[in-house]
Amino acid sequence: MNVLIITKSDDNESVETVSRALVERGARPIRFDTDRFPTDVRLALRYGDPRLTSSLASGGDAIDLGEIDSVWYRRVDVGARIPTNVEKSMRGPCIAESRATVFGMIACLDVFQMNSPGRVRVADQKPLQLRLAEHLGLVVPKTLITNDPERVREFARGCPNGFVAKMLSSFAIGEGDEERVVFTNRVKPEDLDDLDGLRLSPMTFQEEIAKKLEIRVTIVGDRCFAAAVDSQALDRAQIDWRREGSALVDAWKPYVLPPDVESRLGRLMDRLRLDYGAIDLILTPDGRHVFLEINPAGEFFWLEGGAGLPLSAAIADTLVDPSHRRRR
Repeated sequence: MNVLIITKSDDNESVETVSRALVERGARPIRFDTDRFPTDVRLALRYGDPRLTSSLASGGDAIDLGEIDSVWYRRVDVGARIPTNVEKSMRGPCIAESRATVFGMIACLDVFQMNSPGRVRVADQKPLQLRLAEHLGLVVPKTLITNDPERVREFARGCPNGFVAKMLSSFAIGEGDEERVVFTNRVKPEDLDDLDGLRLSPMTFQEEIAKKLEIRVTIVGDRCFAAAVDSQALDRAQIDWRREGSALVDAWKPYVLPPDVESRLGRLMDRLRLDYGAIDLILTPDGRHVFLEINPAGEFFWLEGGAGLPLSAAIADTLVDPSHRRRR
């Protein structure tokens, strides 16, 4: 069995741990580092002649794309190695054409994909996630996504315990090598007098939820894994635990979700047609589980070490064995 892994050269250890798990199950992992296309990897998509095959080649090795049995779509960085000294008017179109070719290839692979780019693109829409989660009976925070300062001030009046600001999709801003991570931040009263930046970009505002624990739920195929961390133990992690992600990496512990919450999250996965999802929840002091978001390509590597969750094995099982996939 051949499993194509769509990734990039500087991806983390997750690709290697899943690859080892695939080999243990008798499968052959085939790594496609998308940043090496089109400069180092050759791709040929052929149609109209049954004697010709479509292939993916790197160095002296080539794989007939008709021999791929499943796909793990993880990361893409197509065209990253196209030289920066290429004329700007040419480099952009070269990257765009390369991306179109890669995504065209993936779309033509008539095999199980976890998760296909099309499903990731739909599931990534945070407004859709919140609407579906609320419809399925999950608790969601009061949320406003807007570029209208007056609506923000109105929203503030409905959040007596305060509220936070976050980006809807971007996690880093900047250009080239100069990027700055954008964390979730508490909105101060004086910030309401300085909302001019909304003219250039909308932002997401959510009521501040009291936290007992932060929970990461990872659903892989038909299995659900959860881990929790006390983000309130560190001052800089209280609003956004990612500020102290390294310091908290060994503090994550396995967590048992209430059956009704697990069931609703499974139904959310089915509505979004996903076989992999990393879901963020908050456990409040009064015992409510509040849904924040689902990431259809979210990270999981730190949960294998600290919390001991067998996620690489679950991913490999889902890629090679249809009985582990979600039945919708």
